[in-house]
Amino acid sequence: MRVSAKVDYALRALLELAAAPPGPVKGERLAKAQDIPPKFLENILTELRHAEIVASQRGVDGGYRLAKPAAEISVADVVRALEGPIASVRGVRPEEVEYAGPARSLQPLWIELRASMRDVLEQTTLADLVARSASS
Repeated sequence: MRVSAKVDYALRALLELAAAPPGPVKGERLAKAQDIPPKFLENILTELRHAEIVASQRGVDGGYRLAKPAAEISVADVVRALEGPIASVRGVRPEEVEYAGPARSLQPLWIELRASMRDVLEQTTLADLVARSASS
């Protein structure tokens, strides 16, 4: 699995929000805390707002906050919001890929791989990751 810079940056910013005290956090503060290019992060936060993962508030006291508790936001939610399906083969669902001869065994492999990745990503929440960083 290849994790894009977009997903990596999004998760880092979301973990900052999850670990922050209640209230909005400025995008510039998130960018600085995680060394993320500010303009790129603003675009990512806009996508996350459309996916209802973050909420934004305008004004002097504005910024971003999680739209729901960190324990209700999985890594899979973030990946899907920014990249689409968890795993595909050449851009299509593994069930739709067809192979001939000995290569037929690849399709069930891709399906198993997707299921394993999905399990890990769906069962890991932002709250889990914040707790892991606090204990290490």
